[in-house]
Amino acid sequence: MKYFGFRLLKIFISISLFFLLTSNVKGQVKTIPVWSNGIPGAIENNDYKEGTLKTSIDHIAKVTEPTISIYSPPKDKSTGAAIIICPGGGYAMLANGHEGKDIAAWLNELGITGVLLKYRLPSDEIMKNKSIGPLQDIQEAIRIIRRNAKDFGIDVKKIGVIGFSAGGHLASTISTHYLEKVYESDTTSCRPDFSILIYPVISMESNLTHSGSRENLLGKNPGKDLIDHFSNDLQVDENTPPAFLVHSADDNVVSVQNSINYFLALKKFNVPVELHLYENGGHGFGLAKNGGTESTWAESCKNWLKARGIL
Repeated sequence: MKYFGFRLLKIFISISLFFLLTSNVKGQVKTIPVWSNGIPGAIENNDYKEGTLKTSIDHIAKVTEPTISIYSPPKDKSTGAAIIICPGGGYAMLANGHEGKDIAAWLNELGITGVLLKYRLPSDEIMKNKSIGPLQDIQEAIRIIRRNAKDFGIDVKKIGVIGFSAGGHLASTISTHYLEKVYESDTTSCRPDFSILIYPVISMESNLTHSGSRENLLGKNPGKDLIDHFSNDLQVDENTPPAFLVHSADDNVVSVQNSINYFLALKKFNVPVELHLYENGGHGFGLAKNGGTESTWAESCKNWLKARGIL
């Protein structure tokens, strides 16, 4: 009888710990819709359904209902900063794991609120103008954070963006197109205070861009005006937010020249910028936990954030 009583006690303790831990985890993450009163420019299509790829449950395709998932650090560790996270995926999917949830966890370690944006992927099937769909989502996501900054424990002057690959294009787009009126909104600013761009697509020029990202966003044969408009190195001015850039010289998916051109454009307008180029690393390495030299970017970024007074 003592044995069975001991077993029951162990089971009870295990179950109690499970619920305690899971409730704590859930308490740290809040997911809310980006659009509560209808998605601007949306086309209703019941056959277009969101799902994950067979290769990974953390790769999301066909997003129809954009959301932000707010990962809050412990209150005693919070710096008041928040960063909207834009996973990559060529504007065809979202790499929501190593370029999403893992980044939110890293930011929480730094005392930063990670805001994981599940943005709509450009598609003529659900959008009247697919080139501005993702931009609409990130503009409103930043506005939501600013409107509710006090409730989230966030400083309205410490809201940045981080983007990877095509997500880097979106992060640089909001950094250069934050004044662009792509939907009816209030006057809340959607300008990020800083940007972190990791192996980003910056240009839509055919000799520099990632062809899949360009076609998905702009179509098969975009005109020069559209190409220039979304080549974000051409849209930089003196009010573009400061940037921290990371790229590998051997990236054979997105040319390193994308980051170099953005760096030079920011320097031209005397915008603070730091660029880290690595000999190796390829593309899509996320936090780069393989021990290569590119693995140092997260620590360098932390130091940059400290230097800018974000941490």
